[in-house]
Amino acid sequence: QVHLVESGGGLVQAGGSLRLSCAVSGISGRANAMGWYRQAPGKERELVARITPGGMTMYADSVKGRFTISRDNAKNTMYVQMNSLKSEDTAVYYCNSYPPYEPWWGQGTQVTVSS
Repeated sequence: QVHLVESGGGLVQAGGSLRLSCAVSGISGRANAMGWYRQAPGKERELVARITPGGMTMYADSVKGRFTISRDNAKNTMYVQMNSLKSEDTAVYYCNSYPPYEPWWGQGTQVTVSS
């Protein structure tokens, strides 16, 4: 059974940083394209960043230059380093495959950026 567990969220001031983690079990994270997604209140869930099995990364324009997605194959864990956070980054952040597989959505981790 596949489990994706997000952690690392919290409350941070604008301009601050957070690193989110996604612990993957039941599948090989490095064999699948994986992504970070977020859903802000009243908005649809959107793709923030993704990483291919080969390690290529792609970012939404809104986070390009501020967020860095990475993967630790030994730990089967994916990360996103978020710097220069803005109030508009406030959302629940989720990890999933790319494209996302509905049954794999977890609880997410809340990121709140205060201005």
